Amino acid sequence: MDTLTRIRAFIDVVEAEGFSAAARKTGRSKALLSKYVRELEDELGALLLNRTTRQFSMTEAGHTYFRSAADILKEIDNLADLVRENNADIRGKIRITVPRSFTDAEVGQSLIDFALEHPDLSIEIAAEDRFVDLIEEGFDLGIRVTKLDDSGMIARKLADFKIYACVSPKFLEKHGPLTHPQDLSKIPMLIDTNGRGHNTLRLQGPNGEAFTVNISGPLEVNSPQTTLRGALSGLGAAMLPDFVARSHIQSGALISIFEEYMPTGRGIYAVYPHRRYLPAKVRALVDFMHNWFKRNGNCSVSSNGTNP
Repeated sequence: MDTLTRIRAFIDVVEAEGFSAAARKTGRSKALLSKYVRELEDELGALLLNRTTRQFSMTEAGHTYFRSAADILKEIDNLADLVRENNADIRGKIRITVPRSFTDAEVGQSLIDFALEHPDLSIEIAAEDRFVDLIEEGFDLGIRVTKLDDSGMIARKLADFKIYACVSPKFLEKHGPLTHPQDLSKIPMLIDTNGRGHNTLRLQGPNGEAFTVNISGPLEVNSPQTTLRGALSGLGAAMLPDFVARSHIQSGALISIFEEYMPTGRGIYAVYPHRRYLPAKVRALVDFMHNWFKRNGNCSVSSNGTNP
């Protein structure tokens, strides 16, 4: 029996968290999967899984073997993808982690358009605003909207990214005039808790000197869309991503203030683990999104702007 077949059976069982679930997922019988795993254990001379009629768990050896075996199989599958890359058909499954604010905004259409072009590809999108470890959680690709730090990942910039300090005309009439970013500490601010500082804005002067502004207000929420609704209603001022605020600034429903004080260097990046062989399906998605942003224009609404 091929060792790779036994390894795949073991990984299928672990990922499905049981033999019965793995059998349903793979279309193989529970008995056959159990046979493959038992043969793998015999070959290794180590117990990988603790199994009873009611419980399932990995042994310490199983944990160690699973991490390495999963990486090895992914490399093998990626190499096969690379060999087949000239084939116009992109097939299989791709797992992507994306910020919820990205999928909820107009730029989320980029992923829909990619799916339309590749009907034979199954795309699983996990939309959440927490930091996701791509390797630990088994994702092929991550979209990150940030100033990218050195993370050991491979990254490709898809587009520039800015954040705007926004107020409604009604709010500005009531709380203005606002002449310097420090004035933001004196007015109600709507705080998106996805930001790094929460109650502190990191800004920069016209000459590039950095300074901070302490803020507070009536609403703290981990949702740019809710923050947007609060700003539109006049509840407070808000720091909003350009792809969330853009159309509202263009329509005049929101006013962008202090653009010259906003820090630069942010971007929208496609990030993936450093692997020797990048799967053709991942390369296809990254290339598609890069071209999508080119076709649909930059995310910014003007030549100035940011992200604290």
